[in-house]
Amino acid sequence: MKKILISTALLAGVLSYAGGFRVSLQGVKQLAMAHTSAHAEDASVTFFNPAGMSFIPSRLSVAAGGFGISSKVTYQNPTTLESYSTDNPMGTPIYAAVAYKVLDNLSLGFNFSTPYGSTVEWPDNWAGKEIVQNIELKAFYFQPMVSVKLSPWVSVGASYIYAKGSVDWTKAVTQLGGTLNLKDDKASGHGFGLGFYFRPEDKLDISIAYRSPVYMNADKGKATFNISQALYSSVKVDANGQDNFKAVLPLVDEYTIGVTYKITPKWQVSGDFNYYGWEKYNKLTLDFENALAGNQVDDPTKNVTPKNFHNSKAFRIGTQYMITDKIAGRLGYYHDESPYSDDHFSPETPSFDANVITGGIGFKLNRLGVDLSGAYNFQKSRDISNAFYNFYGQAKAKAFYFGLGLSYNAF
Repeated sequence: MKKILISTALLAGVLSYAGGFRVSLQGVKQLAMAHTSAHAEDASVTFFNPAGMSFIPSRLSVAAGGFGISSKVTYQNPTTLESYSTDNPMGTPIYAAVAYKVLDNLSLGFNFSTPYGSTVEWPDNWAGKEIVQNIELKAFYFQPMVSVKLSPWVSVGASYIYAKGSVDWTKAVTQLGGTLNLKDDKASGHGFGLGFYFRPEDKLDISIAYRSPVYMNADKGKATFNISQALYSSVKVDANGQDNFKAVLPLVDEYTIGVTYKITPKWQVSGDFNYYGWEKYNKLTLDFENALAGNQVDDPTKNVTPKNFHNSKAFRIGTQYMITDKIAGRLGYYHDESPYSDDHFSPETPSFDANVITGGIGFKLNRLGVDLSGAYNFQKSRDISNAFYNFYGQAKAKAFYFGLGLSYNAF
């Protein structure tokens, strides 16, 4: 019997949304300005740089918001002209944050966010059904943090990251006449963040931040084979058609430099550069307890899947103009590179070079802020040539984002 191929979707999905790198939706105001980071106006800065808390213009700041994501990926086999599209439900990442100045030079904060998570649903009988039929991904970040103001113009900050993730993934196993479901809702990992925030003059903000790798450990994964019971013994699963597995995957480190400059009292321009260290993600190893679900000759319970990701970059530029004292208009654009080449394309985490146009509007109502944002993601089409999956063709995608955020700065 052929060994059953288990792809990297299992753990990659725990950590990523739409392609092995994090989706940039952690601040509604920030998204409207291309998701730039050097904005210390309320507690939403805490995700981007904990040091920014020291420059929030109030002792207590609270921010929360959510997004809607509408995305679609289309695959076509250029030889047969067969075409398939995903039917994804709307994604809804959220965030919430609080920052408090305990002393004039000491701030404490907490940020909750869902920076990795989505659902990808392909037709059950599409050309890549043995790679993925559907996958639901969720991840939660919990970050307590501290910031110290070293002088009136510079601060340093640090955060501890606890990540909790889950995945529910189904694929066809044609050689066994059924499907395989891989599920883990207890994956977790730890990391940290460091940052410096500078305001050498009132017109200029500079944010420098680092986020460490988070090694997600799935120690209680469950694989369920929906196949004939007569095949259970040959696959070496239990009486319920199940087996356990373990795996580890790093969410790699991230470096960010952000700048905001006030050209006039009403007009400011922001820019960011992000660098993602995906090069260390070159393979994923899944260890099954008993099931013959691997691809290694010397150990048929172990599956090693090459990924060969490379380091990637993002460039962002955004602007804000105060139309009135209480209404702000915002625009932006960013380019975000895919972390893998065409010969490593994976439909369970489809990734494309992205060009994103953003915009939004903000309202100030005394101490309350209300922000709206939207974005359209023009993703460059790809020619797929993944020999490991024996998967070839063409793929294209598009996505829309919209968000609503609230902030409150008290005393």
